Amino acid sequence: MTTALDRAKQKAAEAVGGEMTLLEHLLELRTRVMWSAITVVIAMVVFFVPPVGFGVIGWMLAPARETIPDFRPQYIEPMENIAVYFRVALLGGVTVAMPMLVFQMLGFVAPALTKSEKRWLFPIVFLATVAFIGGLAFGYWIVLPVTLGFLLSFGNDVAQADWRIGNYIGFVTRILLVMGFVFETPLLVMGLAKAGVVTARKLLKWWRLAVVAAFLVAAVVTPTIDPITQSLVGGPIVILYFVGIGLAWLVRRE
Repeated sequence: MTTALDRAKQKAAEAVGGEMTLLEHLLELRTRVMWSAITVVIAMVVFFVPPVGFGVIGWMLAPARETIPDFRPQYIEPMENIAVYFRVALLGGVTVAMPMLVFQMLGFVAPALTKSEKRWLFPIVFLATVAFIGGLAFGYWIVLPVTLGFLLSFGNDVAQADWRIGNYIGFVTRILLVMGFVFETPLLVMGLAKAGVVTARKLLKWWRLAVVAAFLVAAVVTPTIDPITQSLVGGPIVILYFVGIGLAWLVRRE
């Protein structure tokens, strides 16, 4: 019985005229990781420019100011503002560099693909970028306003919200990045199905475990315990899981 690994090796042999050695694979991986890192660093430089960086910080403060208009976090440690600036630049750099990151990842597995499969590389890069940005948008305009509204209003008649900017930006960054990568779930599932690792039928059998896992992720990402916030994070994960099952069935019907 031919395994997924055997099929991958056969495709690689057809594509490059022979199998790559382990050393060649490692060198190829190192090169692609290096180019990915360089792209992220170059993109980060743009966000280190004060008007851009502080503009992004203001953009990240906006959801909290919907609840408390004069919300102004404080910094306590001497280097805290600089650390926040770096974190914001990293978020911006990863977002801008996402097409290159996906391209390098797909380029690494390209030798194992047939010519017809390679035609899908650029559409997948585009779809992965759109999905990541879509996740950021969902996190910013849906998840953050509800979550921050709850956190800032809960108990505000007893104590005043006086958050550290490092904690706030870290929380917002985590929400945005997690939602961005969560929206990549359908493409990841489709890729695993195409490689023969999973099938749509198996994924459908695991739907109960997927629902539990989705809400566990939601519990880790969001510190609130109210069902609305949990559903705003866990619900899309479940929906995207079923979208992935549909894509898995399209690329590998069994």
